[in-house]
Amino acid sequence: MNPTIQTMMDSPAVFTLGVDVRARFLQRTYAHLLGAIVGFVLIEWALFASGAAEGVARTLMSLPGGWFTVLAGFMVVSWIASRMAHTAASPPAQYAALTGFVVAEALIFVPMLYIAAEHYPGVIASAAGVTLVGFTGLTAVVFITRKDFSFMRSMLMWGGGCALLAIGTSLIFGFTLGPLFSVAMIAFAGGAILHDTSNVLHHYPEDRYVAASLELFASVALLFWYVLRLFLSARD
Repeated sequence: MNPTIQTMMDSPAVFTLGVDVRARFLQRTYAHLLGAIVGFVLIEWALFASGAAEGVARTLMSLPGGWFTVLAGFMVVSWIASRMAHTAASPPAQYAALTGFVVAEALIFVPMLYIAAEHYPGVIASAAGVTLVGFTGLTAVVFITRKDFSFMRSMLMWGGGCALLAIGTSLIFGFTLGPLFSVAMIAFAGGAILHDTSNVLHHYPEDRYVAASLELFASVALLFWYVLRLFLSARD
């Protein structure tokens, strides 16, 4: 058994408890996930409504490496969030991790959202719709089959490492990661949703609903990022 799952199982997994306990845990988890998504949207709205989004986008894109640095930053922040979801035990630590991650993701998303809003009207809503449909469908697969997808962890770690290597290599040698990379990462994000939803259903203890929502939010953000990136590539 991998150490992260073992850490979570120091307390009884909610899957082993009564129906009422499981239902309450899932309600809390998905309520916090919805809250994180709403928080993300409100931060983006505030940045764009105030005019600060342009400054944030230009600042991030002016970093050494520009777009690729933002892309690498997104991958690293997502990995850190997943790690914190497994290790943050106390409720304050879980809330701090979730809040910090939502804010970080909102800032990292600004350059791509700014480009989309300025040059490709309607593409953000389309990408959000595809993300919602994809997340709902994959969630339904886990809840209907009750399958434990924790075996995918090693594959996802390997895939994430390969993605960071590809980003780093493209930064060093100056080539572009095209639509095929986005398609591969959409598949990767789908696997992450299956894995994370399965963990919520099978491995998280009753008191980790905030951490569970953090991990799910990280997967949703990953899927939205690459769906939006693919849509932008198609428009180009």
